[in-house]
Amino acid sequence: MIRTLFILSAAYLAAIGLALTVVPLQFGVGAVPADASPELVALLRLLGGPFLGIAVLNWLSRDAEPRGARAILIANLVGFAAVAANDVWGVASGEARALARIFLVVHLQFAFAFLAALRSAAAGRAVPAPPPDQDGL
Repeated sequence: MIRTLFILSAAYLAAIGLALTVVPLQFGVGAVPADASPELVALLRLLGGPFLGIAVLNWLSRDAEPRGARAILIANLVGFAAVAANDVWGVASGEARALARIFLVVHLQFAFAFLAALRSAAAGRAVPAPPPDQDGL
């Protein structure tokens, strides 16, 4: 489950990162004005970098032991939950573009999947200690 989650999130985040970097105006259609200032376009491109970095991190973590990937699972949970909360606000207030409803569903699914993966990894960590040697050592 964790492997698949890391692969899917890596692909999703890479697509977002590439879109922000390569075609920021097209990616932001409905949210970014067609005559956006060069500074705004530069900011959107700048934001693509962290998405690409997290995508690579998730891709490289796809074969990690669940217990060893705890920090990465938490970071993804926080990131996707924060973005989903922003989507909820935008959709509920009517301030977001129509496409935000789709992003809301995707981001909530990732947030819940990372929460489930984190709980699964934590359950795997609760392995009982081996019994002490008969010699008392």
